[in-house]
Amino acid sequence: MNAYLILNGPNLNALGQREPDVYGHKTLADLEKEIKAFAASRGFEVTFRQSNHEGALIDWIQEAEGKYQGLVMNPGAFTHYSYAIRDALASLSIPSVEVHISNVHKREAFRHQSVLAPVMNGQIVGLGFHGYRLALDYLESL
Repeated sequence: MNAYLILNGPNLNALGQREPDVYGHKTLADLEKEIKAFAASRGFEVTFRQSNHEGALIDWIQEAEGKYQGLVMNPGAFTHYSYAIRDALASLSIPSVEVHISNVHKREAFRHQSVLAPVMNGQIVGLGFHGYRLALDYLESL
């Protein structure tokens, strides 16, 4: 059975409270519940982790090698400036997909550039929680 790691970066623990006009009213726990049910219905497993700390995310990325068949990551603000996370992702042999709940290209200019996208298989933005399902569907298709 395939297994995928889903990482969520800074401030995603505040979903449902933080800028609900941008991110909606659902919580990170709601996301995890929805995606775990989706995974079970498709016959694969997911592991969720969230951290506001760059080093923890890097540790989990490095631990993913050989343990998971792919990685889905919503890196939050680290998207725009974390070369350390970029380097960790670049070292993976497993496929990875960057996901953002909001359409970052319709927001502030600093959100338009991802330093991580060039080392990931793809990027899904602006589709809310559905973006995670699409990323997992893609990984399952490989």
